[in-house]
Amino acid sequence: MKKVFLAAVFLVGFTYSSAQQISDKKEDKDLMTWYHKDFATSNVYGVNTENAYKFLESKGLKPQTVVVGVLDSGVQVDHPGLVKNMWTNPNEIPGNGKDDDGNGYIDDIHGWNFIGGKNGDIGVDNMEVTRVVAKYKPIFEGDDSAKNKANQAKMPEEFAMYMKSKEIFSKKSVEGKQQFKQFEMISQSIPTIVSLLNGKPLTIENIKGITPKKQEESIALEILKSLAGNPEFTGKSPQEVGDMIAKEIKPALDHFGPMAKQYDLSFDPRKEIVGDNYDDYSEKSYGNNHYEGPDAEHGTHVAGIIAGLPQGKEIQYGVASRVAKIMTVRTVPNGDERDKDVANAIRYAVDNGAKILNMSFGKPVSPGKNVVWEAFKYAEDKGVLLVKAAGNENEDVAEHLAYPTNFKNVSDAAPFVNNVMVVGASTNRNEDLRAGFSNYNKKMVNVFAPGEEIYSTVPKNDYSYQQGTSMASPVAAGAAAVLLAYMPNLKPHQIIEALVKTSNISKENEFGEKSQAGGVIDVKKAAEYAYNNFYDGKSSSQNSKTGNKKKTSKKAVSR
Repeated sequence: MKKVFLAAVFLVGFTYSSAQQISDKKEDKDLMTWYHKDFATSNVYGVNTENAYKFLESKGLKPQTVVVGVLDSGVQVDHPGLVKNMWTNPNEIPGNGKDDDGNGYIDDIHGWNFIGGKNGDIGVDNMEVTRVVAKYKPIFEGDDSAKNKANQAKMPEEFAMYMKSKEIFSKKSVEGKQQFKQFEMISQSIPTIVSLLNGKPLTIENIKGITPKKQEESIALEILKSLAGNPEFTGKSPQEVGDMIAKEIKPALDHFGPMAKQYDLSFDPRKEIVGDNYDDYSEKSYGNNHYEGPDAEHGTHVAGIIAGLPQGKEIQYGVASRVAKIMTVRTVPNGDERDKDVANAIRYAVDNGAKILNMSFGKPVSPGKNVVWEAFKYAEDKGVLLVKAAGNENEDVAEHLAYPTNFKNVSDAAPFVNNVMVVGASTNRNEDLRAGFSNYNKKMVNVFAPGEEIYSTVPKNDYSYQQGTSMASPVAAGAAAVLLAYMPNLKPHQIIEALVKTSNISKENEFGEKSQAGGVIDVKKAAEYAYNNFYDGKSSSQNSKTGNKKKTSKKAVSR
């Protein structure tokens, strides 16, 4: 949401924040592709995409295709900017209703959907704290106080999770309902706003003469006052002002509207729609091949950042657009992802050839964290890199865990696996480089990547600007795919090391303490580092033309 409208909302006592924020800009080709820029020549903390390709090709390296699994809300697989870069299962015959490759999934041509079934697809689902409270409240706070205490003593870990979930649930359920009502009231005020202008354009002078007679007119006038000095609204006709406000607040209504179900203790769409035995974590063969689902905006945007291709008048392209194919694994509803689905999505993507998985999601509690950790280890054993968004709460992740996490205990010196890269979000404003919403931690966040005002594909063959660590993560995943495409022998921990040690360091000390890297990734520098330290032409099926021998370890290139 644009800052101008946030100001208007604040004046009438409302606030809005979202994990995925959306804004619309006039066509600005420079802004559309800013995150690809070279910091050395532009002074913009982009990831230096073009120069990375030039360096790798200058070494005579030929790329192999890298399959990137997008574990998300779904992807519009026939989007003109994505269709040529979608993964296609080579062992499955489309539409014959058979499991041709014997992997347990029928007609999984472009991936799989773990939150759907014979009866449709899940759109809105609970938040995880809702599910935890609904499950454990009768156990820990039932009618029998003696039994409650016995259960609390017998299940201390579950009780701690319940108490944490209860606190979050109590706060968020009330806040969500209040915020939705507030934005709904703004939406309902639009006709009054239009009427108050009385056919005149919105200017400071024109609203000075307005005298409200009713409470709804007073609220409408406050909104007009906050908008009158902004050039995007000034001079617009009453109807144009009304239409612009409606467009501005739609993301907020879409975000807060489903909260009534997300925090409803009795709401559970799982059994009716998916039809699995949810408590059986060993169950894997469920779901359907509906790649898009009810709302694929988030996943389609993520996919475009990784592998989008220019089409028509659009110049948007993904970081790994020349080398990556997208496998879509629908895992995330409008609510919190479920641990069973996350674990199965990881295993599905790994088993079907994905070498990098992007996970732009997270939640504060994880009842099935052990099964997810087992999937993390499975991916590590198979040499697959997991790239995860740090989260958008502007919090230290050591104090506020965002599951799934690669640290079993915050006090651990190192993660329990070496194949997970956690990504925070940066901006294109050097004086304010860390995005204000981005989570951070010097030990538990590996790198930062561009995540504010990122232009990419969205459903209905469209494009939009969005922001969040959800956008930074696929930038980093795309960077990793570029390195792996040209140097297939690279291990996940080597890719992470290359990106961490070659990040462009911010001069702001505060930003430098927010991740291991202390800066923003640079794919070209990471390519140089990986080539000089890890590349082994003999172990790659695509050797360089010059027959490079294995490189000895060298110091990191200049940052």
